[in-house]
Amino acid sequence: MNANKTKRSTVVVALGGNALLRRGDEPSFANQLDNIKLAARAIAEIAKEYRVVIVHGNGPQVGLLALQNLAYDKVSPYPLDVLGAESEGMIGYMLAQELQNRIPEKDVTTLLTRIEVDSDDPSISDPTKFVGPVYDEEEGRALAEKNAWTMKRDGEYWRRVVPSPLPKNIIDKTSIETLLAAEQIVIACGGGGIPVCKCESGFKGVEGVIDKDLAATLLAKQLGAEKLLILTDAPAVFLNWGKQNQRALRNVSPDELKQYHFPAGSMGPKVDAAVDFAEFGGKAYIGALDQSLDVLAESCGTCVSLEHQLEEA
Repeated sequence: MNANKTKRSTVVVALGGNALLRRGDEPSFANQLDNIKLAARAIAEIAKEYRVVIVHGNGPQVGLLALQNLAYDKVSPYPLDVLGAESEGMIGYMLAQELQNRIPEKDVTTLLTRIEVDSDDPSISDPTKFVGPVYDEEEGRALAEKNAWTMKRDGEYWRRVVPSPLPKNIIDKTSIETLLAAEQIVIACGGGGIPVCKCESGFKGVEGVIDKDLAATLLAKQLGAEKLLILTDAPAVFLNWGKQNQRALRNVSPDELKQYHFPAGSMGPKVDAAVDFAEFGGKAYIGALDQSLDVLAESCGTCVSLEHQLEEA
């Protein structure tokens, strides 16, 4: 029995922060819990067939923590790496509890995960990672001036953007491997992981939020996972999104996907992550949360693989 279990493929599931708190929803506990229950239902089905590691986003949640952080002005605001760790604990707890309720026979562990980045990463001077709620332009500009934030357009709305350094190494990878070997469902690298960089005393926190899709790709590569599943609030990768001539990309090669441009703050990192993992030799999938098993079965969503490059040739 144990020998059969070790042969199960590993899938890293990247769960978008916007899939846990939908765009425009009130960022309440009740709304997040409802969405996490939907996520847990989908992931529980995946866990019946695969060994699963879950990497979740935290853009809406860490932005909300930052706003709450500003409400008490008698102390300096906590840095983003600490708020990221808070969001890892909060979302990880909610996910673990709902997954355990769905499949009580499985152990589920949430692991606070540190990821090494460069202290002089270019994103520190050119932030692109959306966090927090959406605003209309007037409110967004007022908040930017009041709090010295950088704001950028996110579709028809405005949102705060923060540095998003590239992940280099998952410091706690061995612990993740140990939990997976014990057939546990593992929630790791939450919010893209806690960004840290090397210093004289070892490591120190970095002010930023790592993109969870890039962190999930790095994790999938370092674990030797066969599949990377990026779940979001879009059913697939689309060309000309939102226009009359929009078209879903279904089965594509990395080279084909690299020909197109996607927004840096939304679909761009997902496409970059999928291309990176496919070029590494794995299969990457992008699709909607409520269609996760169908996406893995390649009956919907977008699949990126070198196999499709061979088919094109």
